[in-house]
Amino acid sequence: MSTAALSRRDWSPFTRYRRSLWLLTTRDLKVRYSTSFLGYLWSILDPLAMSAIYWFVFTQVFHRGVGHEPYIVFLLSALLPWMWFTGAISDCTRAFTREAKLIRSTTIPPTIWVARLVLAKGIEFVASIPVIAVFAVLTLWTANPAQLHLDALWSLLAIVLQLGLTLGIGLIVAPLVVFFRDLERAVKLVLRFAFYASPIIYGLRDLPTAPIDFHFWGAFNPLAGIFSLYRAAFFPAELDWFAVGISAVVTVLVLALGFWVFRRTIRTVLKEI
Repeated sequence: MSTAALSRRDWSPFTRYRRSLWLLTTRDLKVRYSTSFLGYLWSILDPLAMSAIYWFVFTQVFHRGVGHEPYIVFLLSALLPWMWFTGAISDCTRAFTREAKLIRSTTIPPTIWVARLVLAKGIEFVASIPVIAVFAVLTLWTANPAQLHLDALWSLLAIVLQLGLTLGIGLIVAPLVVFFRDLERAVKLVLRFAFYASPIIYGLRDLPTAPIDFHFWGAFNPLAGIFSLYRAAFFPAELDWFAVGISAVVTVLVLALGFWVFRRTIRTVLKEI
């Protein structure tokens, strides 16, 4: 292959936009932690503090009847991906309003300004995974040690589904906030409700089936199937393929809807910002 052909391939639109996405993502991460003394540790301190609170409340104060032992591993296996989801969606509400001048002065596809937020939070999630490993090792000296199973490979599917779901919601929220500024606060309220409506501090199988089958209806929360894939690494009984199937279908629909909404609104958005 000639040098000219290689150069054209390297600077194809796909390659340029892929590099732009990566540069913007790493820029966000560097800016976020450049003025912080603890840096990377902040990406794990927040979920760690929340886990400690819920662990203390549900194991030391109350005799909980949900989840599995060791509960701290059970909790973290859903709380860490939840932090990725809620952090990315919250950031997407300011995707265009915060970078208005830069967006107007570049020719980068607008979708990248949303995708880079989802990817940045995803990298933080991956960087926080060692926290689960540390607690899993510490439980080896307890009565109920955590055991890693081959089902941990399903976490790769969970990451793909969560990436698609989060991106789809972000593509819907980001442009609409430009027209309806109150939507930013509304999203925060919805996320607060979604935390308790999602199987984080409890498992999907802990939901009662009578007099209302909450287990069946809870499976229609797309995060339920995704979290069950993550938890299968240490708790194979939590894997619920019905919920996973629903998560896959909802992810595809939300992603398609997200691109449709984004495409229909982006021209007006660029004029508004």
